Amino acid sequence: MQIEYAKVSALGDRQDNQDRAAVVVSDEAAIMLVFDGMGGHSDGAIAAETGLKVVQEAFVNSGQPIFDPQGFMYMALSKAHDKVVEIGSDLDVDFRPRATCALCLVQEGFAFWAHIGDSRIYLVRDEKVVHRSRDHSHVEILIQEGAITEEEAQDHPMRNFVECCIGGDASVPDMTITTGQALQPGDVLLACSDGLWSGLSDDEVAQIGRPGKDNLVENLKIVSMRALNVNSPYSDNTTGTAIRWNG
Repeated sequence: MQIEYAKVSALGDRQDNQDRAAVVVSDEAAIMLVFDGMGGHSDGAIAAETGLKVVQEAFVNSGQPIFDPQGFMYMALSKAHDKVVEIGSDLDVDFRPRATCALCLVQEGFAFWAHIGDSRIYLVRDEKVVHRSRDHSHVEILIQEGAITEEEAQDHPMRNFVECCIGGDASVPDMTITTGQALQPGDVLLACSDGLWSGLSDDEVAQIGRPGKDNLVENLKIVSMRALNVNSPYSDNTTGTAIRWNG
């Protein structure tokens, strides 16, 4: 594969960083991972760290290219969930570690992605967002029903309420897993926590796709800094991973 990749994770205006992220690359496949520990629950960072480790190990130990991408993502996220539930099994349900997550698998000219909660994946082509994941959140339901607009969702009082996550209850959470998206040279994929996309329009996120050789790292920094500035002085942990597909 001919790819460029980048990762950023900033503390923002928080006491600690509960986000975890990685890009793992082999000759035949690459995977982007973002896990966002839920700050309202104890040990959100542990949930994010555990989820990342489980999925990363599953990818490394799988034959590549992965034969069944969607099945792989479902099983890997289910195992991550079970492990985080196990860690919090002795705690009251309100204090168990939890995290949202987004992952994107790239292989054989296609991108497959999965997410739980409000961590997102974007596909940017020709400096425009052509696809993005839809959050498992209350405000996303309102947007889909036409009750509010994307702009109104930015300041909605329930914008931080997610419908599902890894950890907490034992039952496997709802997750969205896509079929393969065919990639074109120059396409950029972004997986990120809500701290990065919150407050930014699709056009601002699409700046990550600005053309230029070996500039993906700089583009990701620009987008993340814009998010930090827009959300200051209440910015969240701001984390993203990106891959540019060159062929």
